[in-house]
Amino acid sequence: MQRILIVTDAWHPQVNGVVRTLASLVSELADRGFDVRVVTPRDFRTIPCPTYPEIRLALTGTDGMARLMDAFLPDSVHIATEGPLGFAARRVCLKRGIRFTTSLHTRFPEYLRKRAPIPERWTYNVLRWFHNAASHCLVPTESMRRQLEPLGFRNLVTWTRGIDRHIFRPSEPIPLDLPRPIFLTVSRLAPEKNIEGFLDLDLPGSKLVVGHGPSMAGLVARYPKAHFAGLQTGNALASYYSSADVFVFPSRTDTFGNVIIEALACGVPIAAFPEPGPNDVIADSGAGVISEDLREACLAALSIDRDTAFRRSFAYNWEACAEIFLDHAFGAGRTQGRSDPLAA
Repeated sequence: MQRILIVTDAWHPQVNGVVRTLASLVSELADRGFDVRVVTPRDFRTIPCPTYPEIRLALTGTDGMARLMDAFLPDSVHIATEGPLGFAARRVCLKRGIRFTTSLHTRFPEYLRKRAPIPERWTYNVLRWFHNAASHCLVPTESMRRQLEPLGFRNLVTWTRGIDRHIFRPSEPIPLDLPRPIFLTVSRLAPEKNIEGFLDLDLPGSKLVVGHGPSMAGLVARYPKAHFAGLQTGNALASYYSSADVFVFPSRTDTFGNVIIEALACGVPIAAFPEPGPNDVIADSGAGVISEDLREACLAALSIDRDTAFRRSFAYNWEACAEIFLDHAFGAGRTQGRSDPLAA
């Protein structure tokens, strides 16, 4: 049985697209017979992340990560995030000459710029240095790959996403006592998600927000006419999707937007800005409307047939996601490193 080590600073109990992607990938790899070890902040002492205390940052250095890797002896190492654990694993791999892959899930320079006056080019310089040491860097969309290549990122691979169709499917709507049409967004409520870009729109009917995060209290106070359902997961979340007439994706910083394909799988058309995730997911499918005028996109999406949205969701599945991952996870070192890939 081949062993795969995945190192991530984002893991349960966080609820976000990175965690959903990695958890679904791990499940798919396990089903295929791989022995997968996920290194997360739970393996170490942690401290709260500044400005976002529900996220825990691991306290470890190269020695702690090396001991953990020595105990598992992986055939393949994947570094999923650019946090403390990701940097520690990268140092161990480079010191020992171990081949590894990375993935870029987040437009972190844009996220950080929303919170602090740090030029995006500075952060992109760090990300380029981090990811260019990998044999391959997996990115969520072809649009992201095209954006990053001119910035000097190398060995980029487009890595698709999938949907759990046992959960996300057209479901019985929640009996919401709200005027129609219902415009829904599902998101972590944080500054970089641009929830205000949705709630400021002049739209008929109702605006419904599902999710939680550090901005929730401020948003609830500022937008008393909007409806906030809090965090929802599993079948309850699918029912909220199915209750909506249009799914609105106001983010300008996400690299993909797993919630977009979840909404499509529940038969909900999309309205979004022309950003990498929506551009690639919707493309020319007719399953949504992409526009710099988000209000215009919302109103136009009302005329889209729900079956068109549902059909578009079948372009995404976790089997294809796992295939792309495995195609690049081992490379030339797959057999030669089997006996002791972490030998110094």
